[in-house]
Amino acid sequence: MRSSQAKITIESLIESQIPTFLWGAPGIGKSSIIKQIAHEKDLECIDLRLSLLDPTDLKGIPFYDKEAHLALWAPPSFLPREGRGILFLDELNAAAPAVQASAYQLILDRKVGEYTLPKGWSIVAAGNRESDRGVVYRLPSPLANRFVHIEMEVSATDWRIWALQSRIDPRLIAYIGFKNSALFGFDPLRNERSFATPRSWEAVHKILESGLPRNLLLEAISGAVGEDAAVDFLGYCKIMDHLPDIDAILRGEECEAPTELSTLYALSNILVSRILSAPDEEVLSHLLRYTLKLKNEFAVMIVQDLQRQGVAMEHLEAFGEWVEAYAYLL
Repeated sequence: MRSSQAKITIESLIESQIPTFLWGAPGIGKSSIIKQIAHEKDLECIDLRLSLLDPTDLKGIPFYDKEAHLALWAPPSFLPREGRGILFLDELNAAAPAVQASAYQLILDRKVGEYTLPKGWSIVAAGNRESDRGVVYRLPSPLANRFVHIEMEVSATDWRIWALQSRIDPRLIAYIGFKNSALFGFDPLRNERSFATPRSWEAVHKILESGLPRNLLLEAISGAVGEDAAVDFLGYCKIMDHLPDIDAILRGEECEAPTELSTLYALSNILVSRILSAPDEEVLSHLLRYTLKLKNEFAVMIVQDLQRQGVAMEHLEAFGEWVEAYAYLL
């Protein structure tokens, strides 16, 4: 299931308070999706790593009630007491079997020991698959049967939409758009310390933002996504030196349109990023008229990217010209 589809499904299951387990390879954004849902729905999110707990930690510490002459359990402070939110059990299958067993009652009955999960809270878990060769334990059947299981896949299209919204370096967006397969290069059969994933490409964005000297970029980026991917990406970045004058395009000056696909991907993402960073109707009109010179698919891609990010253009005269030119494609 693509990340966008997984997000919609999990949102529905959270509303219904159905325990959900999100599976997927390392670094593809499982945790990010849960936190994004919590942010958009204005929910609190408690990230509870059961792999760091002992079997008794979840149930709490026993104490003697003198008045009732009973042994009671003092619930741990990290469990929610009120409000609405998501209890996120990240890397649940990395917890020891004894700790997983202690979570049975909490996940199914929403209670453990003296503690009851408030009505406004939902339970979501996530973990890597056994085939990913991480430190995981097979989920016991009784525990696995308490969840609705969703497996998330990498989608370059979904990542690109997220990257534009998150203002990721346009060179990265252009590179992944041109070469979708570069987004995810994890092979569990290869013993690599660094490999390409959505998470590691986000780290590359931060490296590029850090102001690291150019002569050190290759080694730093290799440390995030692997040497092959780093060399390929930096080679693609050289295309940026051959782009038309971006400022001239946005001023409405006459500029030639490139024909090479790699250059068109780079140019399209640079133009979209510039508009998103400083929206201006006159500049947007110049861009729309310039897209009439581009190959059809890139003209449409630029407009769709801007519309997905909430850029209003329907009222512009230039957009009417654009629609008239591409009506047969719409």
